[in-house]
Formats: sequence, structure tokens, C-alpha cells
Amino acid sequence: MSSSDSERIAPNTIEFWAREKPDQVAIVEGDRSLTYDQWNNEADRLAEGLSKYGLSADDIVVVRTQIRLEWAIISSALAKLGCSLLGTNWRLTPSEVEYVLQNSGATVLICDDPDPRPLKEALGNLPLRLAVTIDTPAEGYVTFKDLLDESAPARYSNGDAPLIIYTSGTTGLPKGVVSRSQEHARSDPKAAEYLLDVASSRASRKGEVTLITLPMHHAAGPSALSGAMRLGNRIILLRRFDAETVLKLIQHHKVTDWTGVPTMYKRIAGLPEDVIAQYDVSSLQKLGVGAAPVTPELKTWINDYFGQGLLSEGYGSTETGMITFMPPEDQELKPGSCGRPHKNVELSIRDENGKPVEPGTVGEIWVKTPVTINGYLNQGPLDQDTLDADGFFRIGDVGRIDDDGYLYITDRAKDMIISGGVNLYPAEIEAAITTHGGVQDAAVIGVPNPEFGEEVKAFVELKPGHQVKPEAILSHAAQHLASYKQPRSVEIVDELPRNTMGKILKRQLREPYWKDKDRKV
Repeated sequence: MSSSDSERIAPNTIEFWAREKPDQVAIVEGDRSLTYDQWNNEADRLAEGLSKYGLSADDIVVVRTQIRLEWAIISSALAKLGCSLLGTNWRLTPSEVEYVLQNSGATVLICDDPDPRPLKEALGNLPLRLAVTIDTPAEGYVTFKDLLDESAPARYSNGDAPLIIYTSGTTGLPKGVVSRSQEHARSDPKAAEYLLDVASSRASRKGEVTLITLPMHHAAGPSALSGAMRLGNRIILLRRFDAETVLKLIQHHKVTDWTGVPTMYKRIAGLPEDVIAQYDVSSLQKLGVGAAPVTPELKTWINDYFGQGLLSEGYGSTETGMITFMPPEDQELKPGSCGRPHKNVELSIRDENGKPVEPGTVGEIWVKTPVTINGYLNQGPLDQDTLDADGFFRIGDVGRIDDDGYLYITDRAKDMIISGGVNLYPAEIEAAITTHGGVQDAAVIGVPNPEFGEEVKAFVELKPGHQVKPEAILSHAAQHLASYKQPRSVEIVDELPRNTMGKILKRQLREPYWKDKDRKV
């Protein structure tokens, strides 16, 4: 490497670590691994291959893969090109992917579908510049291997590729959120302080080993990978979550840092005692949990099995970034809380009219952070019902703040369902169900599930004169929705409860299932 090339390398980038410790294993997935030099070289080769299809910094690349080595290579290649990375759930149906591509204006799709042909058929009318398949060759796709250019020049990044995550609101239609945290930090001292506080809340150290089981279409997965890479640490990827495999990986790689959603911890806790007892997890120095409410009982089990003083909890949203943090030392002090706000984060608890309530009173949570969005991708500014004039975002949850400033989430204002740490949006599911010819209307709610927290239940009102079995509704939904969005049960009712304005009263549907529960989420 020439001195001029060396001068172009930014600190703590993939190029930096490829220069500083080229032969150190950087990332491991199953029996595959990459050193930092190999990772950087593969990213250069991919960037060159993509550039020959005309990709530039204005392009959005949709990446639909599981947790795997190629995701890291793609992310680094796009950072070198300055392109944006839009991560999508690999379980979305072709029509759902088509909507995201069309709505975002993305020009490239990279997928690892075992059979990518149905996906390509759905995308036939879109002006895609390139479709790439990682595993299975198919007509209309360029293979990932063939895209890697052998004669690639060295390219240089200045941080991560801009990340776009699609989330949904009460309208049910997914919306793109562009992460601009680093841009905010460069121009706003409060944003810089905020991001530093978020990073320091679970500060990583050089030499740690990070296990990633959180998906890459959610901000948490890419954030964990990027954070470990910036320190030059080793990263272990698990493509599909399996409870015992997590314990095996922790023991084998001496993992020091792992974050999971409550369902993952519940599945580990559900393993036979003799299975759990055979693994050594003493290498762990930090555990994280988030994306869904965590019961005090589960926290107690985690502390008893993995060790005291390891578990921290975070609460945030795609639109606002991280909001609160609960450190290990506060877990027993405030067992039902998700922590206190990060630096430069403001919370406002309000009544149904948007007016602040008295301290300690339960109300709807509004949040102001230095990185809160003011609009979704390719859409106008948010309205006053979502983002007020003072910059407070309506988060969609209900809770209270105690005298010490700790936040407690007790209910949900919006209809969103959280199942296994994944946000599900009833309007989207209802829209799919009502495309059935015999369905007049549908209402979807979340009901308690001991493993996932909540599961999807649908109430269906049929058109006059139609006879439809619940099984037929379930089958119909399966054709239009990704598996994790599909109802687990359907109840046919004569008439859905409504108010005088015709709005369905979901509270009446929810109440019988949650009336004996301390928490409504």
C-alpha cells in the first residue's frame, strides 16, 4: 500500500483494520470465516462489480438476506460506493418486496432466497438495474460470485453505508426511515452528545467477541456488527436462531457480548435443565435485551443462569433512535422499568387530548431525541398528530414515569403487536384478510403468548350469505402475508363491535384476553 493510499484510510473502518491486522479473523459464520484483509478485498471486488452496473451514491440497494457473511461484505461495499442499504425481512412475500422497492425507488436487489424465481416474477414491472442472487442461480439474476470483480481497485469508505429501515404505522403501509444519526452528530452538538451516551451505555472494548442473532433488516443487527467492526473485534454470526446453538457458540468462541429479544431468552430457558447445564457461558461480560417488554421473572432467570450484573435493557424506535437505558445495577431496583432517558432525550406523558399529565400518571408516551425523523422516505413532513411543533414524536405506547425518572411501559396506544420482538401492524394484516371474497371486515389484535409475548388473532365478519371456515381465512392469509405476520387463530363473529362513528372497538376485543394480566403488552 502506498503512502497516499494509507492517508485516505479513515480510522476504525474496514480499510483501517485490513491494514492494521490483515490476518486476524474478523467474522465467522458456521464453518466460514473472513480475515479483515479478506473482508476488505471482497468488499472492493463487490463494489467494482456493482459500479460496472452504474451504481452511484444516489442509489438504494435492497438487501434481503439472512444473517450471513455476505451481508457484511455488501454493507462494506456499499459504504465504499456511498450507496444506501435498505434491509428487508427475508420472509416478506414477493408482493411485499415489490411494494418496498417501488416505494423507495431502489434500483438493485440482492437476495439469498432458496428459489428466487417467484421474487423476480413479482418485480418484472419495476425499473430494476440489477438483481443479484447469492445462493441459487436463476434466470434474470446475476450471481453474487460472478459479480465479484477480480481486478478491483482499492476503494475507501468514511463510515457505514446509510441505512434505511422500513417500518409501518397505523395505516398498515410500510414506510422508510433513513438513519441520519451521523449527519446529525456532525452538525448538532446535542446529537453528538446523545450518540456518545447511547454508545457508552453498553460500551464495547477492544478484544471482545460479539455474537449476532438479531436480524439485519432491523437497526439492532447492523448496529451490533458495525460497532464490533469499528473496534476491530471478532464477530460471530448465527444465520437462524436456535437456542442450544447460541449456547454452543458462546462456549466455543468465548463470546463476551450478546443481545437478544425476550423470545430468544425464553427459548433458552425452555431447554431441558441437563442441556443448559452442560454449557460454559462464563465468558460473557455483557448481555442485552430489548425490542419487546421483558417481565421481571425473565430478568431473574437471565441473571440466575448467565450471571448477575450482565443484563441491560434498551427501549427505542426506528423513528427516534434509542430512548431509555436500564443498566444491570438497576434491574432489581426497578424491575418493571425500561430505564431512564439517554442524554438530550425528553419524555412527555400525555392524555388522549395531547395534554401533559401529572407525574406518575399513566398516559401516552411522546418522545423527543436529537435524531428523531421529521418525515418518512419519499413522503412529506409528519403531521401534528405524529410529530408536534416542539419536536415530540408520538411513539404509540402508553406508560408512566416514576419520581426517579424511570419509564414504565404499561399499554399500547396504537394497535401495533409485538411478537417475538418483531413489530406487527394489524391494518396490514386486516387488509390482506379482507381481500377474501367472503369477508366483510376484520379486526386483528394481539393476545398473550407465553413464548412470543403476543400472537396475532383475527376476528372476522362475513358478508351476508357467505359461509367461510376459519381454516380458509388462515389459508388465504398465508398467501398474502409473511409467516410471522399471519394470524395464529381466526374467530368468525356475527358483527364486530363499533362506536357511533363506525370505528371498530378493539379494546373490547382485547379485554377478555388481557384482563388478568398486569401488563397489557
